[in-house]
Amino acid sequence: MPKFFSDPDALAEEIIRDVGTNLVVGLPLGLGKANHVVNALYARAGSDPYIKLTLLSALTLEKPRPKGLIEHRFITPVIDRLFGGYPDLAYADALREGRLPPNINVIEFFFLAGRWLHVPAAQQNYISANYTHAAGYLLARGLNVVTQLVAKRVVDGEPRYSLSCNTDTTLDVLRERRAGRASFKLIAQVNSELPFMPGAGDLSAEEFSAVLESPVTDFPLFAPPSEPISDAKYAIGLNAASLVRDGGTLQIGIGQIGDALAQGLILRHRDSGAFHDVVTRLSPARPAVAQEAGAFETGLYGVSEMLTEAFIGLIDTGILKRAVDGVVLHGAFFLGPKSFYRALREMSPDQIARIQMMPVSFTNELYGEEEEKRRARIDARFINNTMMATLLGAAVSDGLDDGQVVSGVGGQYNFVAQAFALKGARSVLTLEATRRAGRALKSNILWHYGHETIPRHLRDVFVTEYGVADLRGKSDADVIASMLALADSRFQDELARVAQDAGKLPRGYEIPAAHRENHPERIATALKPARDAGLLPSFPFGCDFSEVEQRLIPALEILQAAQRSPRALAGLLWQGLLRTPDGADEECLVRLGLDRPKTWAERGYRALVSAALAQSRAA
Repeated sequence: MPKFFSDPDALAEEIIRDVGTNLVVGLPLGLGKANHVVNALYARAGSDPYIKLTLLSALTLEKPRPKGLIEHRFITPVIDRLFGGYPDLAYADALREGRLPPNINVIEFFFLAGRWLHVPAAQQNYISANYTHAAGYLLARGLNVVTQLVAKRVVDGEPRYSLSCNTDTTLDVLRERRAGRASFKLIAQVNSELPFMPGAGDLSAEEFSAVLESPVTDFPLFAPPSEPISDAKYAIGLNAASLVRDGGTLQIGIGQIGDALAQGLILRHRDSGAFHDVVTRLSPARPAVAQEAGAFETGLYGVSEMLTEAFIGLIDTGILKRAVDGVVLHGAFFLGPKSFYRALREMSPDQIARIQMMPVSFTNELYGEEEEKRRARIDARFINNTMMATLLGAAVSDGLDDGQVVSGVGGQYNFVAQAFALKGARSVLTLEATRRAGRALKSNILWHYGHETIPRHLRDVFVTEYGVADLRGKSDADVIASMLALADSRFQDELARVAQDAGKLPRGYEIPAAHRENHPERIATALKPARDAGLLPSFPFGCDFSEVEQRLIPALEILQAAQRSPRALAGLLWQGLLRTPDGADEECLVRLGLDRPKTWAERGYRALVSAALAQSRAA
């Protein structure tokens, strides 16, 4: 039986007595970190230079950091509401500020997107790894402690502990320990908000060396709110939804595009005619034969490293219903808003049994039980985001050409590899056609880039808001032509010229007229009927923002866009100075503390927000 603790400092002392002063500690990715245990070990090592502490992790979660007056006033109450009781990880600020003690090292294989750019200590200690290789890398470094947040249940008078949100690497290293190929102490911290997930991660107390449980160390789970889905992301999600076959297998990534895809599948299932209409408006030149638009009679089976609230929506709608050994959804870790965790906690035993948390080696690889996996993963669609793509079909998903890491490879390569290994499977990489870099608009489709995550010889399907490009088995010239059709029209001519200068595209090639109208305005027009009909809500799976905050969000997006252009900002300011806010606008201004401005800056922001609110209603 494990030793039980209510004091994390006492537990840290016990770990040091048991393991020694050279601690190599594995922290589960994302939500599953035992924050109090980690902070106690960090504090103990920080006070004793003879203790060497190596923290091996991924996806360190941190509360949002607002910038600027308006962002600060908008997001601070949201942070307090959603993250107020969440204990910060002490190592994160120290790492960012360059003040980690020399005897403490933090190594990660996946970053929260963009959070650790230009932080030398984080960048220098990053391990580039496929998700499925992470467990092996931890063990090779001498892993001797694993700390994990767990859910607890008492069965027949005996405690049982669920790895819940993070079976991903923990089950893989436990398998190695049971086989005698690893030796480490598994330490649990009980959290009352974690759903108890059945399956392989439901462990007896004997698996653990120590358990921390106390009302003082219980805390609200990290719960990032869902973000509103933009027109571009909805267009991408709808285009991708037209690639999913009934009776097939689905994997999707995190974020607004994943939510948009799921809502697109729900629309398709409930009203296939409306779905076909909106997809056709988005891509009028795309042959109908290339679209999947029917309802899901057989249904889908889900196998995804990450579970999101969107999957629950697909289960509730009757889309995710093709069971494999009684399970409709296999996953390796989860993260989401509070409503997602609550939905999992409140499921009946029969409902929750249809969702099984597995090691990442199960979800992301075919090795091991390969015949069974092949039979289950029919017509698979592995749909993931990428940042940029080249005209020749390479994907840039995790880093920049100067070596700076934005996020990590994670499971993307794993799923691309599966797409080529499985009969009928496809890898679908999604991206917005453009991005803002300061005041400049840049294309996310490039001729070449100095870093690649997925090489061009593994090119398959790409999706932007402007359509779908099927690249598998195509020649370079045909690939370039297909990618040009996905690019924003403001960049098409220059991209085509560079490809022609390189001798990879015929000099006489002309981009078809049907793809010459790739502009955001066309996408907004194509989506408007479905938007107005309520078929494409901004928050399809629930929202943690108040009604006033939901009215503010599009207005603040307009203000943010205007700040890139002095002329647009001046015009917005002038409009705001000339108008008198109505009652609904005043509620929004009160929320930002601009109802009674006291400074010239506040007066200016009041006018800007007032005008932006008016524009957002007119859109």
